[in-house]
Amino acid sequence: MHHRAAPDDGASYVEANDINYGRQTMNSKALRQAVAYLRTSSAANVGADKDSERRQGEAVEAFARSTGYEIIESYYDAAVSGADAVTARPGFSAMLERLLSNGVRTILVETASRFARDLIVQETGYEMLKSRGIELIAVDSPDSFVGNTPTANLIRQVLGAVSEFEKAMLVEKLKGARERKRRETGKKVGGRRNYAEIDGGLELIALAKKLHRYPVNGRQRTLADVAKALAGAGYLSSAGKPYTPTAVSRMLVSRRSERTTPRKVDAKSSSSTFEPIAAELQQEAAEPATRTPLGSRW
Repeated sequence: MHHRAAPDDGASYVEANDINYGRQTMNSKALRQAVAYLRTSSAANVGADKDSERRQGEAVEAFARSTGYEIIESYYDAAVSGADAVTARPGFSAMLERLLSNGVRTILVETASRFARDLIVQETGYEMLKSRGIELIAVDSPDSFVGNTPTANLIRQVLGAVSEFEKAMLVEKLKGARERKRRETGKKVGGRRNYAEIDGGLELIALAKKLHRYPVNGRQRTLADVAKALAGAGYLSSAGKPYTPTAVSRMLVSRRSERTTPRKVDAKSSSSTFEPIAAELQQEAAEPATRTPLGSRW
């Protein structure tokens, strides 16, 4: 845009042009970077005399100009079906590798079907990109991939259920492998150890139960009080910090197993709080194990 200045005000004309130039410079710096992804299904529509690639590119460029994006690169999958998994496409794979290395996090496509025609491929591909922080925009309908149509919601729910099923199966397989190993060796393999299985765990559990059972000044100790008293007696977590109330609650329902070597740090004090129950600790630790509703996990 040209600015026409008054005959006697040359300075204003220069100033107006400087402001306009500054605005253009700021706008160019504010452009968000993106890449374009183009795809043509049929080999019959690929070639210099065909308009598929050109049409898609023009549509993406027009959207980019109107919304403040700068297209830094364009990737094209020629003669690739829209039902093919996105990671099986050469152009898409090259684009993804580049995106993950250069910091650009936006992909522009002409339409959702240019990304994928199969709805399941669309949803799985979109979720894969989303998990990597990459935004996918169909320029003809920017909300295509975030819409809440009944079909899209159904696909997302099914994919979520499949993901949960696979996770549960993996956990079950690992559990089965640990159980077989334990039967073969007689020792627990992997998994989360309960407090009775750590060094000093039996004494820790016994003391926690005693502290929680016996009141002080007519008041039963809270879980936080028990944790504080355990720390005072020298029992700390593997991180060297007092146990949390949640950890104490697990100790209180923990069943005992075979005795292990104590793992007790130097006590901060030898408070008389523990003297009345000290003689009973060894006796309780030696009692037969009993199963609790929570089983052996805790």
